[in-house]
Amino acid sequence: MKKEHIALPADPADAEDFDVTAEALDRGQRARLIRKTRTGLGLSQTEFASRFRVPVGTLRDWEQSRVSAPDFAVAYVRVIGQHPDMVAKAVA
Repeated sequence: MKKEHIALPADPADAEDFDVTAEALDRGQRARLIRKTRTGLGLSQTEFASRFRVPVGTLRDWEQSRVSAPDFAVAYVRVIGQHPDMVAKAVA
């Protein structure tokens, strides 16, 4: 069995801290990008999901790091961040 690479080791001085794997760190960074893009546009999760045709449950899972957003979704969110009106018009 392959051992996961630890990206951020636990703080030995903190009994409640824990190791963070590279996969978990990546998932958290993807979640932050999606959440910051949505909030930067001033949209609720429901508004963002409706405007850009993303299932609201999927958006919630991505933002809460329950599921790692796939590469195509991260690219889509980056385009939304740069050209929100153009994307909204294209998917309408």
